Amino acid sequence: MNVRSSGQPIRPLTVLALAVAVCAVSSSAPLIAFAAAPALAVAFWRNGLASVALTPVALGPRRGEVRDAIRGSRRRAGVFCLLAGVALAAHFGTWMPSVQLGTVATSTALVATQPVWQGLIAAWQGRRPSTAGWIGIVLAVAGAAWATGADAGVSGQAVLADVLALLGAIFAAVYTALGEQARAALSTTTYTWICYGVCAVLLVIVCWSAGIPLTGYDPRAWAAILGLVAGAQLLGHSMFNYALQYTSATTVSVLILLEVPGAALLAWLWLGQSPRPGALPGLALLLAGVAVVILGAARRTRRPVPALADESLPT
Repeated sequence: MNVRSSGQPIRPLTVLALAVAVCAVSSSAPLIAFAAAPALAVAFWRNGLASVALTPVALGPRRGEVRDAIRGSRRRAGVFCLLAGVALAAHFGTWMPSVQLGTVATSTALVATQPVWQGLIAAWQGRRPSTAGWIGIVLAVAGAAWATGADAGVSGQAVLADVLALLGAIFAAVYTALGEQARAALSTTTYTWICYGVCAVLLVIVCWSAGIPLTGYDPRAWAAILGLVAGAQLLGHSMFNYALQYTSATTVSVLILLEVPGAALLAWLWLGQSPRPGALPGLALLLAGVAVVILGAARRTRRPVPALADESLPT
């Protein structure tokens, strides 16, 4: 329904913000595939530049909160920020290479299984998913198996890309679970600034250790990196955060799934990547399962959830 839990209709400006956000995050995987640069280096620049962009606010109006998170009364939340940054680095370090090794459509769909792993983490924490949640998990896992099975007949590289995308989804779920703890005491700006900063530091250490060049790319690679920072990392997340003031988190979570067909469409029109026919039924089943998980969780509880879009959209 086009209403919040309060019964108020969604404003046209909110609808516009959601449309912009979906388009922005849909560009993430195609831009990664387009960039003629190592995936881990792209991940570093994406997070490093986003952290730099947030610095004036973090060290300006939010300076006191940042200080409390580092060595003050909110140190516990600061620890969760650090751990979330580690998980985010692991997410980008697995998912972004999968986009360059495989196809945009399959990598984006597999990383969209994050809510499934989120449900399993909740079950491990003692918050068992509902019956609908378990049904959705089974459907999503079956769809992922179908899609990756189709890739197994293509090449070993395609299978590796699928495994990395699934690992990226698992790390994204861990990132969100940790972020939920941090966000209980910190604002979005402080949380994301610390988290992106930690992620960037870890990624640059990995790049230096592995001898991955961080410079020397052609202009199109830098254009893609800047597009990722301005689009998926800042604009997309910001518009989802804005919309969360006026619509439910469930609505936003379901709309995030539009990233999958959006990214596939952009990859087809821009990069000439057509989804493999054998994987299409599996991808459809996977998306259906993820939608069931999200909607099932929404019916089970209607209390506000402290997770924001920038915690669940690292794509």
